[in-house]
Amino acid sequence: MDAVGFDLDMTLADTRAGIAAVYDELALRVGVFIDSAVVVARLGPPLEWELANWLPAERIPEAVTIYRALYPSIAVPVTTPMPGAAQAVDAVRRAGGRVIVVTGKNPMDAERTVRALGFDVDEVVGSVFGPAKGPALVSFGAAAYVGDHVADVEAAKAGGAFSVGVATGHHQAEELRGHGADVVLADLTEFAEWYGGWRSPTVFV
Repeated sequence: MDAVGFDLDMTLADTRAGIAAVYDELALRVGVFIDSAVVVARLGPPLEWELANWLPAERIPEAVTIYRALYPSIAVPVTTPMPGAAQAVDAVRRAGGRVIVVTGKNPMDAERTVRALGFDVDEVVGSVFGPAKGPALVSFGAAAYVGDHVADVEAAKAGGAFSVGVATGHHQAEELRGHGADVVLADLTEFAEWYGGWRSPTVFV
């Protein structure tokens, strides 16, 4: 059966409130201004990339350490599933498929988030972004990859997977389509119906 990969932040998990709270605390601890509203409006790229917008390069390793120490107790408890996320994972499971989460979030926090939200997945791969997600998708045998970011479209292509965009993050549907997504859903509440049709050649759209 078809294995499916999912991105995490703003695809399966609404991490905005938690990430904003961590950045607010981080800003206090390192003594620099960080606009957490701006940060959560563009979730997707790795932590180090975002921190480079606010800190000089020599201070980024310290900030990463503090951020990751804060994340489990501040962010994970207030993270919620995106609409339709649990149902999307269940749809793959009911069809006998396997599920992998491939995300730019570091592996430990990705695992914590997946467990806290109760998603039944086979594997979690973290700290990869854009085309760097491709090898994990290939190794897992993912036939499709679902994500909210244009970099997730690139990830799917790099992994030889069907690209499913969800317009729940920074990028609107037309941006995802323009970047080459094979199909774009408004959100994951539309996934189960699409997946059922995609798996059946007689109703493939």
